[in-house]
Amino acid sequence: MVWFTGLSGSGKSTLAQAVFSQLANRGHRAEILDGDIVRAHLCKGLGFSREDRIENIRRIAFVGNLLARHGVIVLVPVIAPYRAIRAEVRSASHAYMEVYVNAPLNICEQRDPKGLYRRARAGEITNFTGIDDPYEAPDAPDVECQTHVEGVEVCAEKVLQKIALSLRPEVVVSAPSAAAGL
Repeated sequence: MVWFTGLSGSGKSTLAQAVFSQLANRGHRAEILDGDIVRAHLCKGLGFSREDRIENIRRIAFVGNLLARHGVIVLVPVIAPYRAIRAEVRSASHAYMEVYVNAPLNICEQRDPKGLYRRARAGEITNFTGIDDPYEAPDAPDVECQTHVEGVEVCAEKVLQKIALSLRPEVVVSAPSAAAGL
């Protein structure tokens, strides 16, 4: 499960889609659990309080883990603003990779693909991450992509290289046969 975390507008969904396309081209089974799409369906009715955000992340992680257990590379572009819930997801996951999609707040506000920052600054949206709710950046992400200076292709390649390392077959040391000990 590849967890893309970062502020709204940092490029999480764009990067996840680029990685997904490359994985599909290489014959890997992959799925995207986009935060906005999941919120509209599986997490419909949850708000943006700290408790609701945590529940949203837990639900996404549950589905992601189910898919990953069945050999699907799961790409999860979600804000996931709190370190503690990301650490919980990591500890409960069979395989977890954290990608910090890092772009400064002012760049995310300039991009503002959904007009959310403008609305948050105007007081129309409360509990908005980066404005009146904190975003806790990862202390030690597995991959960091600085989307304000690195292009999508460069960032996608960094993520793909890290995924490839985790997909390499492990060296299996065969146990001695029972007959050898007789």
